[in-house]
Amino acid sequence: MRRLLTVVAAVAVAATSLPMSAAAQGRSRQADGSGQEDTASARRKREEEWGNRQAPLAAMRNSGPCPFVKTLYDAARYVEFKDGREAAANVAYTGEIQGISAGCQYKDEEPIRVRMEMLFELGKGPQAEGSAKTYRYWVAVTDRNREVITKEFFDLPVTFDKGQDRVYVTETVGEIVIPRGTATTSGANFEVLIGFEVTPQMAAFNRDGKRFRLTAGSAAAAAGSAGSAAQNQ
Repeated sequence: MRRLLTVVAAVAVAATSLPMSAAAQGRSRQADGSGQEDTASARRKREEEWGNRQAPLAAMRNSGPCPFVKTLYDAARYVEFKDGREAAANVAYTGEIQGISAGCQYKDEEPIRVRMEMLFELGKGPQAEGSAKTYRYWVAVTDRNREVITKEFFDLPVTFDKGQDRVYVTETVGEIVIPRGTATTSGANFEVLIGFEVTPQMAAFNRDGKRFRLTAGSAAAAAGSAGSAAQNQ
């Protein structure tokens, strides 16, 4: 699905960023290491598990580098548990941002135009209450290491066919327009962050590095059913 996001206010490098009431969840723990950061060993372990999620930006004729494009670690996954109990058999729905591809273009005094595609892997666990689920994710533009300039939310409706426990969806943000304060304002002064809308419990689950495979819940439920059947024989 094609999306459009426009930053409506120009931000100069030395200017104060626009205040925003809804900041990105967990933004002090961004994947680039800014803010309150984990230990170096924890970061290495996290990168080994997740890989480097910074988007490979396409080489284009620009006045400078492109904005950094990445997922926010705390919101890169969505794991919904029935009654909030963290167990594989209690998984209802899951989601993960598997990859981002992005490129940008700007020159002279033109604004920065960023285009990106995101690949989502979405799963249905044993506690799912239906075959349809509407996920929600956000895209935020920040004045790097300072403030959120703008943040928009998007719905991602998914239908699981009978017997299907996961789907892959590609979302396209056709154009993110970031005005520049002057012709010398570089794209490196900005970040584009992506994440699911998650609860505080989900964010903590991600932050702690916990994870379940998308099929773990189904496997656990099947094993539990087999065990119960054996006991009844």
